[in-house]
Amino acid sequence: MPYKTKQFFFVLIKLSIVIGAFYFIYSKLAENENLKFSDFVAFLRENDTFSLKNIIFLLILSAFNWFFEILKWQFLVKTIKNISFRDALEQSLGGLTASLITPNRIGEYGAKAAYFAKPFRKRIVLLNLLGNMAQMTITTVLGSIGSIVFVSRYQIEVDYYKVTRFVFLLIIISAFAFFGIKYTKFSIKGYSINRIFEHVKSISLLVHASNLLLSLVRYLIFSFQFYYLLTIFGVEVDYTKAMVLITSMYFLASIVPSVSIFDVVIKGSVAVFLFGYVQVNELTILSIITIMWLLNFATPSLFGSYSILNFKLPKPQE
Repeated sequence: MPYKTKQFFFVLIKLSIVIGAFYFIYSKLAENENLKFSDFVAFLRENDTFSLKNIIFLLILSAFNWFFEILKWQFLVKTIKNISFRDALEQSLGGLTASLITPNRIGEYGAKAAYFAKPFRKRIVLLNLLGNMAQMTITTVLGSIGSIVFVSRYQIEVDYYKVTRFVFLLIIISAFAFFGIKYTKFSIKGYSINRIFEHVKSISLLVHASNLLLSLVRYLIFSFQFYYLLTIFGVEVDYTKAMVLITSMYFLASIVPSVSIFDVVIKGSVAVFLFGYVQVNELTILSIITIMWLLNFATPSLFGSYSILNFKLPKPQE
């Protein structure tokens, strides 16, 4: 394929990602069946506690949320190649923008890998997986504890026999899958599972521990941000009780496969159900979910669009 043709398609792909991200953000705000944008704006206007000080504090929390995500990515990538914080920022936000219109944020893997030369790409995909798995581990552990407390506190009827049977079956299937993949010649485009395990084991314990710690810090930041929004909207609920509901919400929402752009719908539905037990107004919860999505996904993705538009293919030695 001629060089100019390649460049044309390259520019077209970048524009398609950015335009697609902008369109989905607009459609989510304009066509949300659970919360119309006009109702959302009217509700914010009626709420006089939404001061400039509160807005600045929320933006600072979002900035710290992404600061630790970018720091985590920089720390992971340094196991194979030194990158600056600025490079990590561009890759993280560019990956976020590309992930908005793909199921389970899978577009993030390809977008981040594209910033590196071909010899590094498989390991970059693996490192991104490790980063996401660490975040999912924190969400699962804290969410499981929160869900158990929630079920106990609000006396939710649960068929423990079915739950135990399901968990036991899941453990058996996972064990068979793990050992089956590990001790067979299963491979993905020549990259064997054994080599993946070897590469994961070659990463120091300090890196794995830092990965989990930074994921925990991020979780504490955005969960506190959710609680802070509850207080702004005048919801009188103590921090520990709110955290039981918030951790349960993130856990239940995370196990539902979806396109990243629809996270606001899934989290909104789960949150309305959970916070209904403490008599929180549905419009309040949906407004908080929308604001969280705007602060932590939509706004960073706009900066990520700039990163994608300025993206250049790496040289072979990079």
